[in-house]
Amino acid sequence: MAFRSALINVMVMAARKAARSLARDFGEVEQLQVSRKGPADFVSMADLKAEKVLVTELRKARPDWGFRLEEGGVIEGRDPEHRWVIDPLDGTTNFLHGLPHFAISLGVEKAGVPIAGLILDPVKNEMFLAEKGQGAFLDERRLRVSGRSRLNEAVIATGLPFHGRDGHERALREVGKVAPEVAGIRRFGAAALDLAYVAAGRFDGFWEWDLNPWDVCAGIILVQEAGGVVSALKPGGDALSGGSILATNGGLHNPLKTLLAGA
Repeated sequence: MAFRSALINVMVMAARKAARSLARDFGEVEQLQVSRKGPADFVSMADLKAEKVLVTELRKARPDWGFRLEEGGVIEGRDPEHRWVIDPLDGTTNFLHGLPHFAISLGVEKAGVPIAGLILDPVKNEMFLAEKGQGAFLDERRLRVSGRSRLNEAVIATGLPFHGRDGHERALREVGKVAPEVAGIRRFGAAALDLAYVAAGRFDGFWEWDLNPWDVCAGIILVQEAGGVVSALKPGGDALSGGSILATNGGLHNPLKTLLAGA
C-alpha cells in the first residue's frame, strides 16, 4: 500500500502491538489460562489481552469513536457514525490447539457500512489492508480476486457449526450440494482469514452462517476493494449484521448462490 491514510496507519500500529502479545501467548499455548463461555466456544486470556491493547490504542487516536467488540460488547462513542468493529483473535479454537491459523480482525464501519479493514495473521506475518475507494493490499502488493469463472475449477471455503450450535443438518446439505460441483471445499476455522483469502485470490468463494459483525466487517471491505462481491445468504439480509455471508470473485457469485439456495 504505497500511500497509507492516517486511519490505516492508526489501525496498523494498534494491530501490530496486539499481535506481539498474541504471538508470545501462542508460543506458550499450553500454559494459557482458559475459561469456557459456551460449548466448544473458548475465550483465552490472550484474546482478552489483545482486545484491551486494541481498544486502548485506538481510543487514543479516535477518542470519539465507539466500539463493537467480540468480548466487550458495544461501547457507544460520541461520534454517532463511526465505530471500530474488532475480533482480537479470530480462530480461537485453532489458537488453543496450537494450530497456526488465526488472526486479528479490525474493521471500521460508518453509518453501518464497512469503510476500512485490517486482517493480520501474526504467525505468517501477513497483513491484509483495505480502505473504501483505495483498493485492497497484502502488505504493499495490490490484491485482486481470482479470475476463475467455472465452478469445477474453484476452491471454496466455508465454516461449519461446532458443538452447541444449530445448523448442522443445513451445513451438511449445503456441502453435499456444493462439493460435487467444485474443485474443493476447505474449512480452516477463521472466517476473517477466509475472506482475506478470497480477496487475495487464494479462495474463489466463501460462505458461512451464524457469523457476527466482528467476524466479517474487515473482510467485507477487503473482498469488495479487491473486486469481489459480497452478499447475505438470507434473502433480504445484510452481510455485516445479518448473520450470514457469501463472498466470491464475482463471476461465481450467482452460480454458488443458486447451489446453496437449492440446499
